[in-house]
Amino acid sequence: SSAFVSGRFQMLRRLPVIACWMLIIGVTNGSSLKSKIPKNPEAYMNISQMISYWNYPNEQYDIVTKDGYILDLYRIPHGKGGSEGTGKIRSLRLGSHRDGKWILEIVNLPPASCLSFFGSFDEMAKYDLPATIDFIVKKTGQEQLYYVGHSQGTTIGFILFSIDPKLAQRIKMFFGLAPVVFLKGSKNPPTKIYPFLEAVVKAVLCEKRILPHTKFNRFLGTKICSLQIFRWLCEKIFLDFISDDYRNLNMSRLDVFLSNLPGGTSIQNIVHWGQIVTSGHLQAFDWKKPALNMAHYNQVTPPLYNVTLMRTPTALWSGGTDVVADPTDVDSLLSILPNLVYHKRIPHYTHLDFCFGVDSHLLIFYEILDMIKKNMQT
Repeated sequence: SSAFVSGRFQMLRRLPVIACWMLIIGVTNGSSLKSKIPKNPEAYMNISQMISYWNYPNEQYDIVTKDGYILDLYRIPHGKGGSEGTGKIRSLRLGSHRDGKWILEIVNLPPASCLSFFGSFDEMAKYDLPATIDFIVKKTGQEQLYYVGHSQGTTIGFILFSIDPKLAQRIKMFFGLAPVVFLKGSKNPPTKIYPFLEAVVKAVLCEKRILPHTKFNRFLGTKICSLQIFRWLCEKIFLDFISDDYRNLNMSRLDVFLSNLPGGTSIQNIVHWGQIVTSGHLQAFDWKKPALNMAHYNQVTPPLYNVTLMRTPTALWSGGTDVVADPTDVDSLLSILPNLVYHKRIPHYTHLDFCFGVDSHLLIFYEILDMIKKNMQT
């Protein structure tokens, strides 16, 4: 998710220093290089393999969007040792989007351009999420589903459910973790850096993706960071990327985290998030030229996304120390949602504690399951 931009900037800024330290320490402490920390097998696995490793059944499907992208969808049909149909809670499905790590291929290759190849969260909301919802509805025969999103996953939910009321009726309840709609309170990186970033991207980089997932991630996580002498440095990299707090992270799984993060994103998505930061509004991608905006939106300025039009029942969880979904921005969102049924702020939570926090099941996911059970009984 490009909502992790602040962490990525911090990490990139420190890479030269980190490389120098690793070189110096490696030369002066050759014997220490033999001291290795036990590895986690999941560091070498894809999503399906990770699910199977923990003895859960899994299924994988390919979904083709209307604009020709093939997305992965993973399903855990039932619990360990059970069978499909047991229990009253519907099975979990894990969706992907077009600029994520596990995207497979593109059916219809769009024109080569650094600002149109993958698109941004606009396309995720208008194509990826609808395709995923349609597929699940047709596959299951269920009239309504429950949607859980984190960070950018909440953003595309807010957009889609506000612009497409008919599709929004298929969502029984929307569970949002670290919701991102406004970024006025985001302090890192500084707001002034985004116009400069956009200019650099267009003039120099013009690549299809930025910070893509490569074999280097796995090499760093499993080879370098498995050495005891580099452990503190790797922990520093990871914490700069997602958090500043060790207490709620299982650092014994550092190799798994570093082998999979960051997942990469499109250039256009980075630019789009920069536009949201500078404008202070959730709006469609600004092509900067009236003629291009007119061609895309039939108006000279990008349209705003009005989340007050969303009628989907919504429950939110936010973090008290989240620098991306800043508490002040979340408060602004809470004040305008027409059908907010629940909100919980967890004081010690950072942005990715919702994914990696060791107490997340107690503070969040059990509550989600309870809400689903109660909702199904009414």
